[in-house]
Amino acid sequence: MKKIATFIIFTIIFANLTAFAANPTVSFEPNINSNARASFKILNDTDTDVQIHTGAGFVELNKGASTSVTCEAGREIRHANKGKKGDVIFTVDDSMCGKTVKLSKYL
Repeated sequence: MKKIATFIIFTIIFANLTAFAANPTVSFEPNINSNARASFKILNDTDTDVQIHTGAGFVELNKGASTSVTCEAGREIRHANKGKKGDVIFTVDDSMCGKTVKLSKYL
């Protein structure tokens, strides 16, 4: 009688294990959004030093300097003066991702 009860218990356990193994609920594949991690470079190709606000912080770009910015469509790149935002220079769009943007084109 003990052998039959043990056999039934093991049968039930193994039947449940195979049912759960056929339908995994955990996915180990990373969910990567390439646009969220993309960036672009802003290059100061003008003859003067420029202060800008990148949407995340203030940056001073000396002549010939550059900075990398997260590429989020709709983000505004603005003039800055001593830690205060100024007029909009340009708005980021998807075509800028992974490229170098020259400030002289927008100033």
